[in-house]
Amino acid sequence: MAVDVKICGITEADYAHLAAEHGARWLGFVFFEKSPRNLTLEAAEALGKELPGGPKRVGVFVNAPDPLLKSAVEALSLDAVQLHGNETPEDAARLKEMLGVKIIKAISIGGEDDLAKADAFLPHVDRILFDAKPPKDAVLPGGNAVALPWHILKGKNLPYRWILAGGLTAENVAEAIAASDATAVDISSGVESAPGKKSPERIKAFLSAAKAVK
Repeated sequence: MAVDVKICGITEADYAHLAAEHGARWLGFVFFEKSPRNLTLEAAEALGKELPGGPKRVGVFVNAPDPLLKSAVEALSLDAVQLHGNETPEDAARLKEMLGVKIIKAISIGGEDDLAKADAFLPHVDRILFDAKPPKDAVLPGGNAVALPWHILKGKNLPYRWILAGGLTAENVAEAIAASDATAVDISSGVESAPGKKSPERIKAFLSAAKAVK
């Protein structure tokens, strides 16, 4: 089984090239001021000129206004937009048509009942990203190094493509994949040496571990 990997929260070209070199399918870029991984539009425009070809580019947004979405898509030539806030299915449909890119909707999961939240988005999105519910005192909707209960996804045969996120590391990704049947995974804080600071060693280790899963 080939596992697809998204390295998220990239702010520097060197890390984008490293991730691409070691087999990442997606590169994620965060546009959310409260995040230590936040990219300003000015920074995105400069970064966009230095990014590698190959991996698809995903912008991550939290209840973002249309002008920001449009400008970010243009600045980085985004292939997809990940909605990580309180966006509705109607928002997803409208943005898909307006932006002309693929749409990924993040759903926070605490238990099996939460899986049903994805159903209303099915006609309007290209993938669902399952992330753990953030801690009560968290200011970020994701990237909190918290894992969801992987086993609730196993054997579900869900009628859409999905990505597993939340609390993944090089040390636990094989276990997470086995426990959930995930075929795609997303990591941000798990490949950092400090909040917002990517670690080359951890990026390489995670991609190697995920790719080694059979």
